[in-house]
Amino acid sequence: MRSISLPSAILAFLLGGAPCSWAQNQADAIYYGGDVVTIDDRQALAQAVAITQGKIVAVGSAADVMTLKGPKTKLIDLQGKCLLPGFVDGHGHCLQTGLQAASANLLPRPDYKVNDIASLQNELREWSKTEKSKRYGLILGFGYDDAQLAEQRHPTRQDLDEVSRDLPVLVIHQSGHLSVMNTKALEMAGITADSKDPPGGIIRREENSKDPNGVLEETAHMMAALKVLPKIGEPEFDALAKAGMQLYAANGFTMAQEGRSLEPNDRTWMRLATQGQMLIDVVSYPDMTFADDPFGLNTQWYSKQMQNGYRIGGVKLSFDGSPQGKTAYLSQPYLVPPHGQISSYRGYPAISPEEINRKIALCYQRDWQFLAHCNGDAASDLMIGAIKDARKTLGPGDNRRDVMIHCQTVREDQLDSMQQLGVIPSMFGMHCFYWGDWHRDSVLGPQRAERISPAGSALRRGMKFSQHHDAPVALPSAIRILASVVTRRTRTGDILGADQCIPVDAALKSLTIWPAYHHYEEHRRGSIEVGKLADFVILDRNPHKIEVSALESLKVLETIKEGKTIYRSAADSPSSR
Repeated sequence: MRSISLPSAILAFLLGGAPCSWAQNQADAIYYGGDVVTIDDRQALAQAVAITQGKIVAVGSAADVMTLKGPKTKLIDLQGKCLLPGFVDGHGHCLQTGLQAASANLLPRPDYKVNDIASLQNELREWSKTEKSKRYGLILGFGYDDAQLAEQRHPTRQDLDEVSRDLPVLVIHQSGHLSVMNTKALEMAGITADSKDPPGGIIRREENSKDPNGVLEETAHMMAALKVLPKIGEPEFDALAKAGMQLYAANGFTMAQEGRSLEPNDRTWMRLATQGQMLIDVVSYPDMTFADDPFGLNTQWYSKQMQNGYRIGGVKLSFDGSPQGKTAYLSQPYLVPPHGQISSYRGYPAISPEEINRKIALCYQRDWQFLAHCNGDAASDLMIGAIKDARKTLGPGDNRRDVMIHCQTVREDQLDSMQQLGVIPSMFGMHCFYWGDWHRDSVLGPQRAERISPAGSALRRGMKFSQHHDAPVALPSAIRILASVVTRRTRTGDILGADQCIPVDAALKSLTIWPAYHHYEEHRRGSIEVGKLADFVILDRNPHKIEVSALESLKVLETIKEGKTIYRSAADSPSSR
């Protein structure tokens, strides 16, 4: 085992002092007694880690690291458990994740229990009795999935009218790209039979009628929701952000992404950072899809350096919708088109190709990193083409790390182009578990479904990529991601595309050092190395030492941010003395 046990002069420099005795240069804490999975190829496994002032000062054998022990050093016995770097969010929406705690839970099994319309209605009725519903005069639910409902359809306005005709009822699809409203909510949103579909969205209609059936897609959903959702103030936004950070921390994440922020989101993060209330680090990407100058890019918070746990890293663009919601923009038709669509239906772009070209050119001109949401391969074509055009005119840029978010149906030729252009894939590998059966049987068909989230193809090219949960689309569970991308098992136990499975080592990198890289954070986090932040997660077992079928049963016992515990499970956790 290679160890890092440094001469006292070098060690003292790392600790910020002059060469002197070991006692004066003692570590604040030493973790020992378990497996230390470093995610550092030079030293993949260690026995102990020493930290001082929130940073790692030694990694290696227990004997070497214990030379930093002093009378005030806290010794933390891992008791055979496994220490890894804290998980880094490849893509998610931290503040919106708090929405899961603030609305009726409509998630299907195994995350909750809503698997038919009757249970959806019951959950909404129960939530209507809560203080939140009474305060806002609204019945709000999040997380239903038509693919998992016994009826194999979206609820309709009539289904929601059975919950209430007097209060507006709004339920948001698990993808976040669609919603359903009851008749009262549609009235509040001003949606009638005469309403036109907005650009980049669809108002679904009742059969043989122009009357809205309650289901709203993409921009139609977003515009209507803004009219129905209550106006909330700073305390409510703060509570959502804090709830989101707590849920991330409970799942082992020490850095989260705010992956499509609006001004209220960023004002909330700025406020919490200024007040010293950040539990974990958050990097935000304001939405540039419909605004050329989104809020925050002209403030001190736009930086590659965290400021009290928060910064703005660039901008977010959205080029299409959701494959499970059948709004993603594909090059070939959907296997089963959604209700009311013809057999050649391929989805649609969120904005025009000309606008995509213009937006990406602006990002190059302003040297803004961008994340681009592309679920369908036709949307990916638009992104790749726009980057090629921008580079022809403006040059390749300096150390650009632009990211394709989701790349759910990205093709082999597109991965070649992305590698050539330096575009980093951020994949939603959890789709294999949550929607793999749905993609195979309804969305894409068996052949195309085998290649969703093609991490194996990216790995064979030597590409760095991240894996993400897109919370609140799914719970922010790194363990579920790990199990999904290694096994590619669906809900029904099918293995969807065995040649796209990746080994545990690569899966862990896609949850740590590789997302750190695409955030320009690889020098500060993502692996357990001297000089990096003491951001850790403790698991009950070493992922490398169990059967892949058991990965989903791994437990997060503790999450540590810069040497301080920010989450501890009720299960047995390491002890200190």
